[in-house]
Amino acid sequence: MKAMMISGCCFVVWAASTGWAADFYVSPTGDDAAAGTVESPFASLQRARDAVREWRRGESGAGAVTIHVADGRYELCEPLVLESQDSGTSDSPVVYQAQPGARPVFSGGRVLGGWQAAEDGLWTTHVPEVAAGEWYFEQLFVNGRRATRARLPNRFYFYIREIEQDPPPVRGEARPQQAVKTLQMREQDFARIADLSPEALRDVNLVVYHNWDNTRRFPDRLDPERQAIITTGLGMKPWNPWRRDSHYHLENFRAALDAPGEWFLERDGTLYYYPLPDEELGSVEAVAPVAEKFLVLQGDAAAGEYVEQVTIRGLTFHHAQWLTPPEGFEPSQAASPIDAVVQIDGARQVTIEDCEVGHIGTYAVWFRRGCQDCTLRGNFLHDFGAGGVRVGETGIAAQEPQRTRRITVENNIIRHGGRIFPCAVGVWIGQSGDNRIRHNDISDLYYTGISAGWRWGYGESLAKRNTIEFNRVHHIGWGVLSDMGGIYTLGPSEGTVVRNNVFHDIYAYSYGGWGLYTDEGSTGILFENNLVYRVKTGSFHQHYGRDNIVRNNILAFSELYQLQATRVEDHRSFTLENNVLVYDRGVLLQGPWERIQFESRNNVFWNTAGEPVEFRGRSLEDWQSLGHEAGSIVADPGFADPERYDFRLAPDSPALELGFEPFDPERAGVYGDPAWVRKAGEISYPPLEIAPEPPPR
Repeated sequence: MKAMMISGCCFVVWAASTGWAADFYVSPTGDDAAAGTVESPFASLQRARDAVREWRRGESGAGAVTIHVADGRYELCEPLVLESQDSGTSDSPVVYQAQPGARPVFSGGRVLGGWQAAEDGLWTTHVPEVAAGEWYFEQLFVNGRRATRARLPNRFYFYIREIEQDPPPVRGEARPQQAVKTLQMREQDFARIADLSPEALRDVNLVVYHNWDNTRRFPDRLDPERQAIITTGLGMKPWNPWRRDSHYHLENFRAALDAPGEWFLERDGTLYYYPLPDEELGSVEAVAPVAEKFLVLQGDAAAGEYVEQVTIRGLTFHHAQWLTPPEGFEPSQAASPIDAVVQIDGARQVTIEDCEVGHIGTYAVWFRRGCQDCTLRGNFLHDFGAGGVRVGETGIAAQEPQRTRRITVENNIIRHGGRIFPCAVGVWIGQSGDNRIRHNDISDLYYTGISAGWRWGYGESLAKRNTIEFNRVHHIGWGVLSDMGGIYTLGPSEGTVVRNNVFHDIYAYSYGGWGLYTDEGSTGILFENNLVYRVKTGSFHQHYGRDNIVRNNILAFSELYQLQATRVEDHRSFTLENNVLVYDRGVLLQGPWERIQFESRNNVFWNTAGEPVEFRGRSLEDWQSLGHEAGSIVADPGFADPERYDFRLAPDSPALELGFEPFDPERAGVYGDPAWVRKAGEISYPPLEIAPEPPPR
């Protein structure tokens, strides 16, 4: 060991130096006034960061630095902020890592105790900071799961009877910045909130679901005469407004606390919890979040001041909040305004691996502005209020260094999201190119699994040459929102490849539960060697785009349609070749296929129910006479066991004779340690429960 006196400080920092390398230690039993050695560790990551800064300023401070983090639970009231001065180099990186065998947990929440049994089977405790107006929280985690904020109805939804807006939305015009909405409820639904006081109403959240969006609002008042909720805010999107029979729910009022697993917080500090049947008083851990972020990398790409050559390894971050602002949350596709608890700007060669992020209110990780050559690998991201990972921005930065690119998101488990913002996405790529999204397992979201591109139409786009491969995306939608895909693309994306992925169990509320979905302006994308099965509205749908290729995929068992195309354009929209398509219900082609410009050849079609295969009411021969499906056949492809979704082909399959190249769907998803692979498959999702039709008005 080598003692080094740090200039300007009144304490000694110890560092183990070998080839000018330094090691600092952090422990939950440590002290930030200590030396940071293994015998006398620091208590916080922030103190270790400051010690690294001090060491770097010393004569010997040019080597690699490792911050070793001991096992245990740490309270994290504010994020660890790293700036350019906290960088390493390729020869001397900076690593924050768990000690061997340790899984340190940094919690941004407070454990709430003092529970007592109350009437009606509820438990209560008092939170003095809430009563004093010093703290408020909108999420609660009990025994490692997200508890349900008291809501009505408990299952499924209410449905809008009528909706009015003043001024009314006008399609093609800008949204009014201030508008009053009158949401008329059905009589039996309004009766359940009619007695709410104005004080209680101020904390109620109105959550409306409309197509691919959701809106959160605080009601202004109730109108008993019209049985309506009155709310004020930004005008509705003319292209996606609230409508008659749009579904919604109400949350956060005492009268809604009527089901096990729910909770409600009064402004006087009384916290109510309705325990689950297997929970016992005195044996639960309830955690309410305080922190909003865990880790912030704060480089400045425009100034050339990057955070670089930093690795975060083996750390767990739990419990972070999102608080609804007074104006609520206005609808935005993919919850694009929402930040992440790991927020990264101006970073190069930064790696986050083998970490866990969970029980949060926002997105998990965002490589936002000016990030290049960074990696997110082998992480467990779960129970997030918005989505999993974001790459890039919605706009195009004026300066090249400020544009994010070449980000790798690989071998991560990303699941249980959209719990506050159901419109959020598992992995989202905005105006960003040359990224690699590989071998991830993405599941249990209410909207899209992977979204790439952020340009509606054929204008400038940076989302080119992205590689999306070997991902397993499943159990998406759950009948909550609409207009979604396992993979969803937007705008010019030349050079983007979507290959060797598996997409299954994608179910929309109404329309649009697709596997491969090329939306507005999607251009130059290759989809190959993908397996899509058990989706609602089609294995492939192109709204509109140019020169996309769908090649050598297995597309199976969509419920309503198998292939869908929407807009007729004056150029080649897509090419379908060497695909194998099987189905047992619904129609084969949906949309104006007779007028769309496309190429199709060497495909195999088969209806396992024994019904004729028809192309817009025509036989294959008649369809071929119109210039489509050259070389294609109607034949049993010879799958091993399609009823059990075993799509291996027999050696004598007619698909092979047509040039189909077999691929192995088992390669999709996470890889590596068997325990890691088992973790991705440890959850058996229940069968889908479909919401009932709206009752009569």
